[in-house]
Amino acid sequence: MSRTRLVIMMEIAIMAAIAVILSKVKLFAMPQGGSVSLVMVPIALLAFRRGWVAGVITGGLVGMVKFFFGGEMVHPIQMVLDYPLSYAVLGFGAFLYASKTQSKATKIVSIWGGLLVGIALCLAIRTTSGAVWFGSYAPEGTPATLYSFSYNATYLIPEYVITALVVTLLANGAPQLFQQNAGAYRRT
Repeated sequence: MSRTRLVIMMEIAIMAAIAVILSKVKLFAMPQGGSVSLVMVPIALLAFRRGWVAGVITGGLVGMVKFFFGGEMVHPIQMVLDYPLSYAVLGFGAFLYASKTQSKATKIVSIWGGLLVGIALCLAIRTTSGAVWFGSYAPEGTPATLYSFSYNATYLIPEYVITALVVTLLANGAPQLFQQNAGAYRRT
């Protein structure tokens, strides 16, 4: 195993652990699951630093650990959607993050745009899961899909804004965290 690959694997493990810890510090919690926290910051940071594959692996790992430490499963497919998959897709935001040659404004736009892609995918997955497995919570006369979308958007949109602000501050204040070193998991 190469030294670079080992370093990337260690970064994935460390960022996943930090994300799980940050998920426990909730700024706002929904009554039937979901919360606003900084869980997405380490996933996004690693995705922008090492590429989308490392981001997807980190997110999937975070989702699995969150499930093992208090997740709810009503069906195996629901568990896969709500935990590893919904966190893994956050890593896809790195597709929009280009090279270190970007201007400061372009980097900020690519951070916000990349995180928006990840959050949109996460929202789509959680909306699907909620509509199929938790649609019974919808008020009388409200379509399950609309209720699930509204419920999940209530906490995912604020989490997106907070995550984008924190990652933008980190990109401006500590750009070395975003150095895109070549590595086994970096795909461009």
